[in-house]
Amino acid sequence: MTDDFYAEMTTRNLGFVSEQEQTRLKEGAVFVAGVGGMGGACVQMLVRAGVGRIAIADLDTFEVSNLNRQVFAFTDTVDRPKAEVTAEGLLKINPDLHLTVLGAEWTEQLETLARAYPVIVNGCDDVAATVELYRVARRCGASVIDAYASPLPSVILVRPEDPRPEDRLNYPTHGTPWREITSDQASDAFLKEIEWVLTHSSSHAHVDLQAAADMAAGKRKRMSFAPMVVTAGALMAGEALSLIMGRRTRTDCRGWFLNVREARVERPLPGPVAWARGWLVRRMMQRLLA
Repeated sequence: MTDDFYAEMTTRNLGFVSEQEQTRLKEGAVFVAGVGGMGGACVQMLVRAGVGRIAIADLDTFEVSNLNRQVFAFTDTVDRPKAEVTAEGLLKINPDLHLTVLGAEWTEQLETLARAYPVIVNGCDDVAATVELYRVARRCGASVIDAYASPLPSVILVRPEDPRPEDRLNYPTHGTPWREITSDQASDAFLKEIEWVLTHSSSHAHVDLQAAADMAAGKRKRMSFAPMVVTAGALMAGEALSLIMGRRTRTDCRGWFLNVREARVERPLPGPVAWARGWLVRRMMQRLLA
């Protein structure tokens, strides 16, 4: 990386970060699995902040429906591979970036990636691949930054010693090799996540519940909205940068939600309250899914 170019590119960071922290960012390494909505917004911010080594992976191509929120989606990138387009955009920001670009083969290289990139951002919406990503990250000592499927921006930080979402949310995938996870198991795991979101946040007040139920049942695509997606990507980038710089944040493996309408942070409820509310949420979900 050219020292003069890098110093000029990041000069306005100083004051928010120290020179020593900027050096850590320059030497830092992040793997971003999925560069669509949240992942794309996140990785752009990581590169602009000066992270020196990035790996990205995505197996999809841009669609017209991505134009509503994905930062590298434009009319001239529709039908082009997301990883390829994103790589071009990132190198326009920092031509000296050490960038690795992967497509569908990324899941075969997870062990190598998790050892080379101690910070992983999960922007992947495939349940089975996400389960495997978390399992491998634990074995290799990598931290994973993630967000919930929620109408409120959210962020999660799972350190190597933390319980995996698979364990914490009681997915029905325990003991199943990730390639053998069935569509029913994946759907049930997604519903477990939705149940947690509705229990521990005010998400029900910010989305059409019937549309959400149709999405959970696989009757429609996931709903996304630019302010929510890009804000979540920014929260994820902030956690990744803090990890690299050695700053401690209050984000943990349970995460939190940002309620922008009411200007407040929503954190997980205490046990007894969560149990009671979770019972009500499960009844509501059963009615909606019926």
